[in-house]
Amino acid sequence: MSENNKPRRDFIKLASMTLGGVGAASLAIPFISSMQPGKDALALASTEIDLTPIPEGESLTVVWRGKPVFIRHRSQEEIQIAQETKIEDLIDIEEDSVRVQNDKWLIVLGVCTHLGCVPLGQKTTDSKGDYGGWFCPCHGSHYDTSGRIRKGPAPKNLEVPPYVFLSENRIKIG
Repeated sequence: MSENNKPRRDFIKLASMTLGGVGAASLAIPFISSMQPGKDALALASTEIDLTPIPEGESLTVVWRGKPVFIRHRSQEEIQIAQETKIEDLIDIEEDSVRVQNDKWLIVLGVCTHLGCVPLGQKTTDSKGDYGGWFCPCHGSHYDTSGRIRKGPAPKNLEVPPYVFLSENRIKIG
């Protein structure tokens, strides 16, 4: 092999590897981009709710990510009961102040933490259980006015979704 062919072969190898790398990247980028959530899924990632139509002592159910979210405009009596509950009486210990950003508004996922049922308590005619919150008739879980499990087989409190107050009467969940 002559001395002149060696640099030429190095160039051909380098050019082939570069072209192969560019080809692999041009295939990988669309493939990876296809794994990103679509615009319709991103739209479901958050929802804004106007709280002004909810009178004190009443609730609203909205759907977020396919799950019911309970929004309760708590009365002063409900707030007081939730705050005065003895911590040692709770199954899943959590202070009311950790579960709410504004004492008047409780926002929790409406899914029983036992087997995923939707508890009763949103309508004024529903049974609210022994503690004035929610009652899951499927297996007998009772939740208080802070969404904490007080009685029954459910191991955890109703989950608090991520949310922020955009204004005094408007929240964004997600």
